[in-house]
Amino acid sequence: MRLRTLLAVCATGAAALLHAPSAQAQPEQVYAPVEVVHTEQVQAGPYHLTIGFSTWPLRAMQSLDFTFVPDGGLIGKSGTLSMTGPGMKQGMRRASSLSRHPRKRDVWGLDIQALPRAGQWNFTFTVNGPRGKGEGTLGNLTVLEQPGPPLALSWALCMLPVVGLIAFLVVAWRRHRPSRHLATLGI
Repeated sequence: MRLRTLLAVCATGAAALLHAPSAQAQPEQVYAPVEVVHTEQVQAGPYHLTIGFSTWPLRAMQSLDFTFVPDGGLIGKSGTLSMTGPGMKQGMRRASSLSRHPRKRDVWGLDIQALPRAGQWNFTFTVNGPRGKGEGTLGNLTVLEQPGPPLALSWALCMLPVVGLIAFLVVAWRRHRPSRHLATLGI
């Protein structure tokens, strides 16, 4: 019995090793470009910004790409983005430096970001450059409810297979307790 089990485990391991792909050096991965489907315009002092969205209309909890393109390019410019929206305390902003988009290196941007709640959001841009400092706001950006079923229902449905597996293992353990079988063998 033990010999048969040992042979089965060895055969399964050998089959897994034979069918495993060999490790090869991969060329640098090229990501798909950002597809902008909607744009908004913001005047930040002397700087004109075009804000691009990869998904429109915006929905809460849905990942998307944002691009921020100042007229004349990024050379010699820096900036920050502050976001205010539902669920944030009054006067509190989530601020971050503007950096290049990882897949579209010639513009500033946010890669696969999601806004956590539906409602009215404001994006405030501060741009520093050769013409001085400028600030502008894209206000009252409407974010709709998250797509699909409610988050709690989605999690509950995803957990059903795990609960079933745990129940199966408990029943199997109770029916075939190793301690009972070892006691009958005198071990």
